[in-house]
Amino acid sequence: MSNYFEYKDKLIIHPGYYIKEIIDELGLTQEDFAKRLDTTPKNLSLLIRGEQSLSVDIAYKLSQMLGTTMNYWLNLQNAYDTQMAQIKAEEDLELERRIFSYLSYSYFTDNFDLPAEDTDKDKQIKKVREFLNLSSLSLLTKRDISTPLRESAEDTSEKDIVLSNTMVQLAVNQALKVSPPKYDKRKLSTSIDYVINSRKGDDLQYAELQDILFESGVVLEATPNIKGAKVESASKKLGGKVLLMINDKIVSTKGFLSAITKEVKNVLNSDYGMTLKQR
Repeated sequence: MSNYFEYKDKLIIHPGYYIKEIIDELGLTQEDFAKRLDTTPKNLSLLIRGEQSLSVDIAYKLSQMLGTTMNYWLNLQNAYDTQMAQIKAEEDLELERRIFSYLSYSYFTDNFDLPAEDTDKDKQIKKVREFLNLSSLSLLTKRDISTPLRESAEDTSEKDIVLSNTMVQLAVNQALKVSPPKYDKRKLSTSIDYVINSRKGDDLQYAELQDILFESGVVLEATPNIKGAKVESASKKLGGKVLLMINDKIVSTKGFLSAITKEVKNVLNSDYGMTLKQR
């Protein structure tokens, strides 16, 4: 790593650059300078190369040795850190713009009341990022940001992962707002057996099943479908409760009970994860 570089017509300089200049002006070796500074040659070398931040201790020792102030050195480090943070923010925003292209802002305005008047893409990205409670939308590309993918099929694209993670993240955030009884594995097993064996063929409503699972410490969340999303269901342990998420497009089908009971069985086996529809 260089102790200085140019970025968009700006020169980004690490404090180590100035220390190297001082060493050269004094005509000392790095080892001799390190001894005078009461640090190790390795630490000094890392600092000069820009691979280590200038600490308060080193700032103090430099001020004592060279007759400068501590703030002089700390301000150099702070200026460098600020510039590096700005560069990272710009690079991350470029990545977020690409990730955001997979999503439709109208999905969030229609289903979660985000302000529709925001037409600027970067402002929309900020709104969605904050709503999802993430430091960056780029996290949505990770296969395990919310809960692991159960299938690792080669045809699972980045877009598939982003859309699925978005839906699960929404479900997680909703589940964190409710307080069911503590998860009871035995009670859940008994409840789902009752549903399967005693109610099979009955017109069991989603809300009724939601209440049954809630009493076992399982929060059932039907998340609005994102067009093109492949996620069918997911589960995640959240402290003393469990999230069981299902794509809401399944709720209106005859197979919704089957999809939920399948995910419940995964929960009972502590197989928390995300199930995607395979092509």
